[in-house]
Amino acid sequence: MGKTLPQFWSFNRIKDASLIKTENIVWQGPFSWIGYEQTNRLKPIPNVAGVYLITFEYQDGYIIRSVGVTNSMKRRFLEHEREYKKGNYTILDVDYAKIGIRKEIWHGWQYAKAHQSQFFEFEDRILKFIEKELEAYKIFVAEINDKRKRERLEAAILINIYTSKELWADLVDGGMNIRSRYNYEVPIQIRNICEQKIFGLPGIVEI
Repeated sequence: MGKTLPQFWSFNRIKDASLIKTENIVWQGPFSWIGYEQTNRLKPIPNVAGVYLITFEYQDGYIIRSVGVTNSMKRRFLEHEREYKKGNYTILDVDYAKIGIRKEIWHGWQYAKAHQSQFFEFEDRILKFIEKELEAYKIFVAEINDKRKRERLEAAILINIYTSKELWADLVDGGMNIRSRYNYEVPIQIRNICEQKIFGLPGIVEI
């Protein structure tokens, strides 16, 4: 007789609904991008593990430009700045971004790698736009030590933005590598708590 295949558990929304727990996630901020604290008159980013939101000021609150996870905020933002100044990230026109419109100054990612000579040709001008963008950024942080919880929350926020039909949803770069909940993981209902209004951050989201 052949061997019996092992039985793998997966979450069933009807049978296992009682397993779903609700948790509060507190978002701190806004903080300044590293090195712009005096200009922005904001506190530096706390060096914690967690999820971060990179935002612009928008209407009566803030609008999300990017979402990320890290074990060390300080290390991650220094990495981001190096990539910006190498021309590897997309650069937006800040004045348009603050009214929710995506207008690219420079397109990063694969385009940047294939057109590096263009970046070097206009490097001085592009670097000025990068400085303006980094200065304009306002950072929000949720301290979360559990790696999978960080990944799942990041994915849920990005999916919420990607599926939005709001104009500001286009500010977030598409094609990000996200790791949402697997079938063998019990969902968690997250209440996002923040003193500031952040467009694109749902009040309640399942991860």
